[in-house]
Amino acid sequence: MRLVELVRWQWDGYHLYHRSRKNLLIHIVAVPLFLLGNVGVVLSFVQWTSIGLFFSLALMALSLALQGRGHAIESLPSIPFSGKLNAITRLLLEQWINFPRFVLTGGWLRAFKQSQLG
Repeated sequence: MRLVELVRWQWDGYHLYHRSRKNLLIHIVAVPLFLLGNVGVVLSFVQWTSIGLFFSLALMALSLALQGRGHAIESLPSIPFSGKLNAITRLLLEQWINFPRFVLTGGWLRAFKQSQLG
């Protein structure tokens, strides 16, 4: 599947996998943490700092672990990854494109207002 098609596929079902109030709250905090960690990884390579790289990777791992917990409480589980490349690609697309789009288009707020605890 081409990247553009993958973004569209992920976006088309995005609202279905982000309905739980707890998951929405986790994502609104965890995704920016992932993005900070991601930028930190790039800066760590540019500045060649191993401590920065360690903390940036730890921040990304924490973010993904939190998001995984959030998705585990959703009534509709996410579609499983088909492999390592699929997992990396889908995670990066969600963090950098589809979740920010979800927030900026008002989808996150609508979902939060319609959500139930759990």
